[in-house]
Amino acid sequence: MSHDKGSHRSELHAIAHRAMLERGLSPDFEPAVLSEVAGLPSAPPADAAARDLTALPWISIDNDDSRDLDQVSVAERLGDGGIKVLVGIADVDVLVRDGSATDGHARVNTTSVYTAGGTFTMLPERLSFDLTSLNEDEERLAVIIEMVIGAGGEVTSSGITRARVRNRARLSYNAVAAWLDGKGEAPERITSVPGIADQVRMQDEAAQRIKKLRHEQGSLSLQSIEPRPVFDGAALIDLKAEKPNRAKELIENLMVAANGATARFLEAKGVASLRRVVKEPARWSRIVEVAAQYGEALPPEPDSRALSLFLAKRRQADPLRFPDLSLVIVKLLGPGEYAVERPGETAPGHFGLAVRDYTHSTAPNRRYPDLITQRLLKSVLSGAPPAYPADVLDELARHCTQKENDANKVERRLEKSAAALLLSSRIGDTFDSVITGASEKGTWARIFAPPVEGRVVRGFKDLDVGDRVQVRLLDTDVEQGYIDFARVR
Repeated sequence: MSHDKGSHRSELHAIAHRAMLERGLSPDFEPAVLSEVAGLPSAPPADAAARDLTALPWISIDNDDSRDLDQVSVAERLGDGGIKVLVGIADVDVLVRDGSATDGHARVNTTSVYTAGGTFTMLPERLSFDLTSLNEDEERLAVIIEMVIGAGGEVTSSGITRARVRNRARLSYNAVAAWLDGKGEAPERITSVPGIADQVRMQDEAAQRIKKLRHEQGSLSLQSIEPRPVFDGAALIDLKAEKPNRAKELIENLMVAANGATARFLEAKGVASLRRVVKEPARWSRIVEVAAQYGEALPPEPDSRALSLFLAKRRQADPLRFPDLSLVIVKLLGPGEYAVERPGETAPGHFGLAVRDYTHSTAPNRRYPDLITQRLLKSVLSGAPPAYPADVLDELARHCTQKENDANKVERRLEKSAAALLLSSRIGDTFDSVITGASEKGTWARIFAPPVEGRVVRGFKDLDVGDRVQVRLLDTDVEQGYIDFARVR
């Protein structure tokens, strides 16, 4: 079947729309939601309880094309060698009230869905791109996570408050990373706004401290492959894998610390919370076998620190192929999920991050669990009863886990639909691949260019996750996102 290059974008959008409906997700906003959002005021509501922190040199760092800015941050060097970091999280709850029509839509999907056919935002764009986005030079309400980062990367103290903030510099990952690494000029806002250059470097220093400690404690350094579509007008011309960089690490490490501080704050207040957990891997024995293929021995029982050291060694030894190994390990670790931690109880920790206390709190424009956590924080800060009782959180944890899985399946399907467009003229070609899934449901291989998975429908016997094989492309189905391979050798 031929595909008109001039309609690639619209074809993929239509496929994404249908895929969301099939998964019980809502791709369109109901008229009641749009009417509700249209009636919102254009300025943040007055809040006498919020501190005025608008004079601080807040910055945001995100993707070049991101318009839903959830976080800003600012740092201050302390006399004892510590660095105080404030992370401001967009106060979405102030305009998206529990039980409202807008909240109802967000609660159905629980996440924004990012596909090659376009982004289906959890909240209407007037909110997530404007009224609740921490846009440059706009005053916004925020929940502030305040942390002191010690010389060894530990969070020596932390607290939660509410404040008004103003983003002084909207920066992008790639430009900031190039500047920090000495490979590019400083972004315009770094040179034109006083104090911003010092802010970025100080926050980077704090983040590097956190990163060092995290790795010492066994946090896994994995490099995921997230292909982003490249369009020339409406024509899809490539899928490019996103690469890690220092600016992304900066934000990742600050957010990991902020999410941990948030979880501990709610625990200290005796409030049930929604935790993000990754349990010890059930397929640890296969991880041990994968490591043995590289001449490395892992202990017989799950050990995140040993796995972290193995991964660090492989990243240094073969950086080009490290994403392939990362994907294998991610598959074997299993998915994350949401769980409730009640006062006096201990929820499973996050094996991949090697932490016990972890929640999702830093992206309330994009993820419903973060909005739930924000409401819990605000109820505690105001002295009100918890925004959600524990039994309600149990149901929300199950629902958010399920809908996240549904959204992930839609996103993966669209990755495959996009790849099928690119590969449709290459039937019969042979590719190097790595096996990324092997079960009764099927065997899956990922090729390297474009970086996408397909099903091995011939010659899959005895293949297991991590095996390297050559495969031949047999067929593609753009609508279903099917890519079929046969094992060559």
